[in-house]
Amino acid sequence: MTTALADLPPLRESLAAHGLLAKKAFGQHFLLDLNITRKIARLAELGPGDQVIEVGPGPGGLTRALLETGARVVAVEKDERFQPLLEELRDAAPTLELVFGDALKVDEAKLAGPSPAHLVSNLPYNVGTALLIKWLTGPWTPASLTLMFQKEVADRIVAQPGEDAYGRLAVIVSATCRAQRVMDVPARAFTPPPKVDSAVVRLVPHAERSDAELLRQLERITAAAFGQRRKMLRSSLKALGGEALADAAGVDPQARAETVDLAGFLRLAAELGRRSG
Repeated sequence: MTTALADLPPLRESLAAHGLLAKKAFGQHFLLDLNITRKIARLAELGPGDQVIEVGPGPGGLTRALLETGARVVAVEKDERFQPLLEELRDAAPTLELVFGDALKVDEAKLAGPSPAHLVSNLPYNVGTALLIKWLTGPWTPASLTLMFQKEVADRIVAQPGEDAYGRLAVIVSATCRAQRVMDVPARAFTPPPKVDSAVVRLVPHAERSDAELLRQLERITAAAFGQRRKMLRSSLKALGGEALADAAGVDPQARAETVDLAGFLRLAAELGRRSG
């Protein structure tokens, strides 16, 4: 840790000095415990010179821990109220770059530059899933993702066929990366505390990236199948080909989405792609 970082006042003091409170509309819950943020930084397996993109730094609790590893951090923040506070942090750590804007609209490839970049974030609850889908299926591929979600979302990310939490998110995740839940964080660790606990999930993209068109068809198939998850595939996929589609893909048309594994969904997506021309 640099001397300048170590000399920064505690985050609670900085928030009070700037009169900043969490905004419910942005899904903000501040993580101010440096012991927890440092553990997240360790779980991300960062080292000096690594490139990191952080979304939703807020007052900069996790940002401080990321900078302590020696990583170069690009922090993307939508709430410009935090600009003075984050600029103080940048003055203490020149390896921090600040971008004020909507993370759903930014071009991560431009932010990262030519080197591989890792994503490490305590994601805003209201856009966490949408951001994850963007990063997994979009044109830019991160080197790794170490992300905090609501516990319920984390359960859905790592769920397996047959489990209650298994759904389209788990299928898309398993098609694009290896995912592991690595840390639980209780609600009381946040300011203000949310109504639910959280969990950190670490995702490492597969070496061979899935074809973009196959992923697009996989999103169509899973949206239809899990949109009516209690129905058999011949019914839930009726608009896409129903029983004929399932038979051609070698998947039991009487199966329900919650029992179909990744291989089955990939065959369905591939068959749908062939039929779509």
